[in-house]
Amino acid sequence: MKMVTTLICGMLFLVSAGCASREQTQRPHRKFQVIATLFPLYDMARSIGGEYADVSLLLPPGAEAHSFEPRPGDILRLHQADLFIYTGPFMESWAESLLKGLDAKRLPAISAGRGIPLLRHGDEHDHQGMDPHIWLDLDHAKTMVTTILTGFTTEDPAHAAAFRLNAARYQARIEQLDRAYRSGLAACGTRTIIHGGHFAFGYLAKRYGLRYLAAFPPSGDSEPSARRMVALVDIIRSTGAGAIYYEELVSPRLADTLAQETGARLLPLFAAHNISRDDLARGVTFPEIMERNLENLRLGLRCR
Repeated sequence: MKMVTTLICGMLFLVSAGCASREQTQRPHRKFQVIATLFPLYDMARSIGGEYADVSLLLPPGAEAHSFEPRPGDILRLHQADLFIYTGPFMESWAESLLKGLDAKRLPAISAGRGIPLLRHGDEHDHQGMDPHIWLDLDHAKTMVTTILTGFTTEDPAHAAAFRLNAARYQARIEQLDRAYRSGLAACGTRTIIHGGHFAFGYLAKRYGLRYLAAFPPSGDSEPSARRMVALVDIIRSTGAGAIYYEELVSPRLADTLAQETGARLLPLFAAHNISRDDLARGVTFPEIMERNLENLRLGLRCR
């Protein structure tokens, strides 16, 4: 990672030295250029920008968010951008390294998670004990939209009115979704989510009064212990959990093992860090992913 960061910083220096700062007079001839690290940020930004912005996703479709390392080609993309959006230091540690080599005056950066309190996930050896998946609390998602909107209106004030209108519409959609979660998860046969993937849904569980257990810590570099697997099997049996959830873009091997051991069904539950190339091409949105999650939670938790 250090070698990659050194290479990135060197390229940024050469690009900055070889090119004058972008002339603001050029902006009327092209759309506002935005790069977002993760899919939820990308979806929020493209919804806010509408017809006045070109928003791209830095993370390649299908790539794992925690272990991603920026490539030299990403630096060239960043040089052409007007705004860079990331979640925060606990989510994209690689983005923090990248920012050290960026000229903040040339490329403003927005930490969409700024000011949002983080939950502890209980594993002090990962993410310094902090859970960075803040967008899965839909109230936090609204706050992130507001923070991203500030970046848009500051850097492209000519279209501020349109950006504010688009942001308000997106937040209204999030509020509607939040109400659907509250009503849809109000009466369930079990309130324990058993996740055969990486710890990601602590915020969602807290917001809707659910218990959440995951096989892996957030970044999932290590395998769960045999003791952890036995404990999860016991909990599944004692709570009568109807489903084991697996995560997006990762083999459901552990979830399948738990399902075979207990007879529970397998259902997807997506944290939306990233999406597949096909979903990206189809224009799938973050609210749509959360709608699918609600449907599967209601099935697995046997909600009425």
